[in-house]
Amino acid sequence: MSGIKFYFIIIAAVFIIISCKTIDTKPAEVDNKTQSDTVNPLEVTQAQYTATRDEVRQFIEKMNGIVRARNYNQWRDNLSAEYISEYSSPETLQRISDEPLMKRQNIVLRNLNDYFTRVFVPSRNPDRIQANIAEIEFVTAVRVRAFITRTSTTGEESREILYNLEKINNEWKIIN
Repeated sequence: MSGIKFYFIIIAAVFIIISCKTIDTKPAEVDNKTQSDTVNPLEVTQAQYTATRDEVRQFIEKMNGIVRARNYNQWRDNLSAEYISEYSSPETLQRISDEPLMKRQNIVLRNLNDYFTRVFVPSRNPDRIQANIAEIEFVTAVRVRAFITRTSTTGEESREILYNLEKINNEWKIIN
């Protein structure tokens, strides 16, 4: 019986050794990556992070102005095709319309413009979104999450995602 235990211990040890992976901590260039490549945060240089964060903060400022002006056409110009398709679909609009808050307010979304006016604008009050404190998290070389950290009155911190963004044709676009 002890021979079988020894055999399983050896197999487990070999499995653990094989499944371990070393992490390269040297900064690497991410410009040559494709959209589907993931980015290890250790591979993003400080200069890349800072430049991208500054671009995203400018994008947030632009979006704050669009929301403040309630300019549907400019907002739509900043959406990815997938986002437009998703939030224009009758199924998505119905699912959102069926949410308790929407039902209490008797809101029924019929199109993307309704979604912009009744959901997006109220959720992105530009007076509470300060672009200069927004941070980013790389998802891929061309995709980031823009978020802010808020502190509640009880001192508890929480991260709120403002936008999921992708750089498409050298412009940031809102994605799902």
